[in-house]
Amino acid sequence: MATRKKTKPTTPKPKTKSAPTLTTLPAALAALEKKGTKAYREGLSRYGIVAPRAFGVSMNDVQALAKLTGPNHALALELWKSEWYEARLLACFVAEPERVTPSLMDRWARDFDNWAVCDTACFHLFDRTPHAFDKILGWAKHDDEFVKRAAFALLASVALHDKAVNEAAFVRALPLIERAAGDDRNFVKKAVLWALRGVGGRSPRLHEKAAALAQKLAAREEPSARFIGKSALRELSSPAARRRLERQRAKA
Repeated sequence: MATRKKTKPTTPKPKTKSAPTLTTLPAALAALEKKGTKAYREGLSRYGIVAPRAFGVSMNDVQALAKLTGPNHALALELWKSEWYEARLLACFVAEPERVTPSLMDRWARDFDNWAVCDTACFHLFDRTPHAFDKILGWAKHDDEFVKRAAFALLASVALHDKAVNEAAFVRALPLIERAAGDDRNFVKKAVLWALRGVGGRSPRLHEKAAALAQKLAAREEPSARFIGKSALRELSSPAARRRLERQRAKA
C-alpha cells in the first residue's frame, strides 16, 4: 500500500507594508482628479461647502488616497499650498502631528474657507498636537467665522480623542463657550454646540457642569444662545447620554 509522503507545514510569510505610491504633489493631484466627479463637485454646495477649486472627490476616497500616501509632512505642506479643496483635506490626513507647529496651525486656520476643511484639520490633525488648547484659547477670540469655528471644533475634537487631558482644562474652557454662544453666525454656533456636547459627554462631573451651562444658555435672550442651550440639553439628557454616564460611573 502506497504511503503518502509527509510534508513539513509551511510557515506563512509575514505581510509587509507596501511602499507609498503617492509621494509627489503632481501624482497626488492626478490621483485626486481621477477620483473626482462632476456630480459630487456640484453637490458640495448642498452641504454648505464653498470650494472654488474642487475636483469633486468623496471623503472616503480622500482617506483611501491618504493610505497610499502614508505620513508625509513635506507633501502635506505642498498639498495645502495648492489651494485645491480635496488636496487640503488630504493634507490633514498625511501631515505628521509631531511636526505641526503653532505657526503652521495659525497659517492653515487663516486659510479656512469652509467648514469641511476646518473640521477635518481639527478632528484629524490639530487635536493630536500639544498646541491644541493654546489655539482653542486664542482662536475663540478671533473675528473670522471659520477661525472662531476652529476653536470650538478643536475643543470638541480634543474632548473626544485626548483621554490624557484633565477635567480642569475643560472646566476652564466652558466660559469660552458661554461667551461665544451669542454669535449667531451659523458655522460658529454649530461648533459651539458641538463643543458643549463634547465636553459634557466626557465625564459625569463635566456632564453636570455642561448641563448647567446649557440651562443658562437656554434662558438667554439671544436666539443663538437659546438654540445652543436647548439643543445641548436634549443631547445631554438623551437615553444614549444617560447610558454613557452609567458606564463612566461604573468605571470610576
